[in-house]
Amino acid sequence: MFSVAQENPPVEGCTVSRAVHDGITYFSLAHDTDISLESYPCRKILLSLSGSLTVNCNGHEGTLGEGEAVITPANIPVGTGTETGCVYMELTMKEGVNVNKSLKEGEVFSLADLVPYQPGRVVNMDIAGGEKMKFAVMSFDAGTGLSEHSAPGEALIFALDGEGIIGYEGQEHKIMAGENFKFAKNGRHYVKAEKRFKMAILLTLEE
Repeated sequence: MFSVAQENPPVEGCTVSRAVHDGITYFSLAHDTDISLESYPCRKILLSLSGSLTVNCNGHEGTLGEGEAVITPANIPVGTGTETGCVYMELTMKEGVNVNKSLKEGEVFSLADLVPYQPGRVVNMDIAGGEKMKFAVMSFDAGTGLSEHSAPGEALIFALDGEGIIGYEGQEHKIMAGENFKFAKNGRHYVKAEKRFKMAILLTLEE
């Protein structure tokens, strides 16, 4: 169990970026710092992991709290900043990556609010996906789960609400909202929800 936010703390007076995979970057912004307006040829998903992040998109500002995200449009200047300090993740939606059409560009949304709890069910919503990555959010009613399996790439779990149990390579780990867990490529794992639990999963797919 670990915390992406705690492992990437802001540096006083600085903005810090750390590329962790193709198209996946962590940003740490100290209080009262910003990244100036820049435009890119592809959309991006910005996900706040801690603190408060202000996003300036096409002249409109919105603020992201922990667990909230926004999809930025292509070829439109976007800037970020913070008064309090923040850590966020940027997912670059390269060519071939499809974004769920129910999500609107430039509108702040909470990952935990995207999927409801349903009695006796696991609910899944794909946020974005392509040949090399998939980002989804899931809800688990108490007593539900995913049976043991493996995936052809690394995966990162973001616990959003409640608490769950991650089984990984023969050991069980309790995970609670705000915590993260990483699966290695082909790592055997399962998810159990003794209580209601929501999580997001970022899967990097490899050939």
